[in-house]
Amino acid sequence: MNVQMSLLSLAVVSGLAMSAPAEAAGNQKSAAIARANALIAGPAAASVRRAGADGFVARDVVVDADGTEHVRFERTYQGLPVIGGDFVLQSRNGKVGKVSQTLKTSARPGLAGRIGADQAIVEAGARFGSTFIGAPTSRKVVYALGASPVLAHEVVFNGVKADQTPTVMHYIVDAANGKVLNQWDEIHTARPGPGGSSCAGTAAAATGASLMVGSVALTTTKCSATSYEMRDPTRGGGYVTNMAMKTSGNGTVFTDSDNAWGNGLTSNSQTVAVDAQFGIAKTWDYFLTVHGRNGIAGDGRGSFSRVHYGRNYANAFWSDSCFCMTFGDGDNGASIYPLVSIDVAGHEMSHGVTSRTANLIYSGESGSLNEATSDIFGTMVEYYANTAADPADYVMGEELYPNNANMSNAIRWMFKPTLDNYSQHCYDPATTPTFEVHGGSGIANSFFYLLAEGAVVPAGFGAGSWANLSASSLVCNGNTALTGIGRDAAGKIWYRALTVYMTSGTNYAGARAATISAATDLYGGTSAQTNAVKAAWSAVNVN
Repeated sequence: MNVQMSLLSLAVVSGLAMSAPAEAAGNQKSAAIARANALIAGPAAASVRRAGADGFVARDVVVDADGTEHVRFERTYQGLPVIGGDFVLQSRNGKVGKVSQTLKTSARPGLAGRIGADQAIVEAGARFGSTFIGAPTSRKVVYALGASPVLAHEVVFNGVKADQTPTVMHYIVDAANGKVLNQWDEIHTARPGPGGSSCAGTAAAATGASLMVGSVALTTTKCSATSYEMRDPTRGGGYVTNMAMKTSGNGTVFTDSDNAWGNGLTSNSQTVAVDAQFGIAKTWDYFLTVHGRNGIAGDGRGSFSRVHYGRNYANAFWSDSCFCMTFGDGDNGASIYPLVSIDVAGHEMSHGVTSRTANLIYSGESGSLNEATSDIFGTMVEYYANTAADPADYVMGEELYPNNANMSNAIRWMFKPTLDNYSQHCYDPATTPTFEVHGGSGIANSFFYLLAEGAVVPAGFGAGSWANLSASSLVCNGNTALTGIGRDAAGKIWYRALTVYMTSGTNYAGARAATISAATDLYGGTSAQTNAVKAAWSAVNVN
């Protein structure tokens, strides 16, 4: 389901005209799309596996400084969505370059299925297995993530899991025999397991006493001399709402009379809102400053965050339906704090970036890459924020656990994923393709750590510590001579791979190819960076 919340348009010159730079950028993208469509109709038809009744809709455009154009397309066949039919067409000066896609053939199925929508819902319902909210929906699609495209039904069930996590489950049911071919959840959680403005105010400098990182600076909206909203007009109008322990609706925007928010304790409902807003602001700034991306969707518009979700809810999640992030309170520190640490906020917001770029399907290897992307950028945001109270590291969510100085409690350890006794570290063709996405993310997490830092054990995790790690335990192929290229280069390679080479069905082999292409673009095909990408993937058995 790709239902999105309506976003407020930005008024420029009383809404009558775009600025000259924005208009120029829009014209550049429109021209790139027109050129790409012409190529698809001609010299690129075979490369994109075009069939006669295929249709194409451009989703995104990236234009490099040298004029190379990357246009991301979604595909339909006789009006039906083709799941896994998306691709990125690269071109320059009218000549076709690389095509990134997972579709393997131009063959298309017949559209007369034996199984109808009602039976497909019954088949999917047997998998859903719990009480659903509202009526399930079904639509005909062409499912193209397998060896050859098949006619199918995409059935969607909405519900709430036992742990209070909402679920929007998608099931792909073969229209020929009723077999469930794939399934994934639209809700992307940190762990396994709206609010239009009420004032037309101006930006105001605020202070916040957070739970995780102490006193922080925020930007809020001044409505009047004694009224402020936790809404940041300098970052697309993003805001935070109070769910007041409910699990339905979108809560109420936080307001304050003196623009000093929270008291550093969970007894004040504003405190974790400060953490959420600070984390989202730092994530926004990271993507803008480091990658030139203006907001989650690249359109300069903010999303919103919901805090105090549910009762003792020990998770956080991104929902594409509301274009929002949601944070639970845990048990308020008895065993886990509210899930509003900087890396978790960066993790959830990065799910939104993925949904607006490669849109990696949240199942199997593509789902593992989706989760890893959020861990990678959540970690890079933590380094970017550089707070004294939460020193940056490659451990996800360690600040959520009390009395955790040695970081023996965490959501994930990127440099040694198996420390959680669940995640995968080395690629296994027998199990990785169907492994749960949080556990499967460990392979890409480990790759990224090795690429950035090399086969070096982080301080506090070596011999004699609770983790007792050695350099040889960080790699799967014995190559302890790996040297890192640094976080900045590694992050830029992953971002470019995500935005111009990965597609919805990219698997680990495809991720290796995508990152090699990205490194080649940025640093050259024979560069130390590109060679390091190859070596780091080999070190986790992705060859």
